[in-house]
Amino acid sequence: MTEIARTRTLHDLGQSIWLDTITRELLDSGTLQRYVDQYAVTGLTTNPTIFDQALESGSAYDNEIRNRSVAGRFGEDLFFDLAISDLVRAADIFRSIHDQTNFVDGWVSLEVPPTLSDDADSTLRIATELFSRIKRPNVLIKIPATPEGIVAIEHATFAGVPVNATLIFSREQYLSVADAWLRGVERRIVAGLDPDIRSVASVFVSRWDASVADSIMTEKSNRLGIAMANRIYDASRTLHATPRWQRAMNAGARPQRLLWASTGTKDSRAPDTLYPSALVAPFTVVTLPEKTLLAFADHGEFGSLLGEDLKEAERTIASHSEAGVDIDAMAAKLQTEGVASFVASWNKVLERIRIKTEAVALR
Repeated sequence: MTEIARTRTLHDLGQSIWLDTITRELLDSGTLQRYVDQYAVTGLTTNPTIFDQALESGSAYDNEIRNRSVAGRFGEDLFFDLAISDLVRAADIFRSIHDQTNFVDGWVSLEVPPTLSDDADSTLRIATELFSRIKRPNVLIKIPATPEGIVAIEHATFAGVPVNATLIFSREQYLSVADAWLRGVERRIVAGLDPDIRSVASVFVSRWDASVADSIMTEKSNRLGIAMANRIYDASRTLHATPRWQRAMNAGARPQRLLWASTGTKDSRAPDTLYPSALVAPFTVVTLPEKTLLAFADHGEFGSLLGEDLKEAERTIASHSEAGVDIDAMAAKLQTEGVASFVASWNKVLERIRIKTEAVALR
């Protein structure tokens, strides 16, 4: 099977492939467009860590940093200036896909500052401002699925902001996100507003396996994340069959899609295409780091579709519980650690921008 055939087959099975990165170099070199044309990439996500790496490794942003800092833009404001410049270009690349799929696909994502994860009001304000500022219909605003983030997701949806709900680790966290999004949609229906506000719910997979790697026997390694994804996928399918969801869809709403995130293999002993090979499911999105995308295009394999063996997934989860893993407590811990990691990345990229701003001013 050729490189193009592997990724095209994944697409033809009903799953969207989104690139989990964006840099100025990807845009300027035409590489992103090539991934669209050759590898069936139909969207992307980004985060401050990716942006920080791009700033550290090259000079693509130097001129814009210099010009904007001269105009009085610094820190967080400068970060969003730079990120939005890239995101608008990416959104335009995916716009034809967005239109052709009737808004199902062709999305790009930008996240609110993770320092606001415990502040629903500020999260809502920034999410609304960012969406309005970007002026592209195919932009999702990333909001973490913390308790306060859940509140912001409902209000942002009601305000007409498409949301990418992030840092979901368990079925219960997913159901809270889905309920918040649907409440926002239902409020729009009552208010006589268009209920077709798209959303994705981003489930982080590989972090499960990394978190239990030191406490689980080898034969159980790298199985928990995929099992949790199976459980969440089953919950999503069940939810879409309920009268509540069907009433909303009958009024013009469209379903919230699941997105599989954190799909890069953390264990060097495991296949580098472990997660995308195991997470194939129609009407879902899989986000792939560039390295994982290229690996899958080169030698990715297909097994059964996700959800075809739920009993085996539940046995895997049960075996981890028997080995001492408290699944509910671990899900909460992973989300808390995820927020902390996002905050650390956010602070790091702001420091990088500060250093870059000072450096380019001296040239």
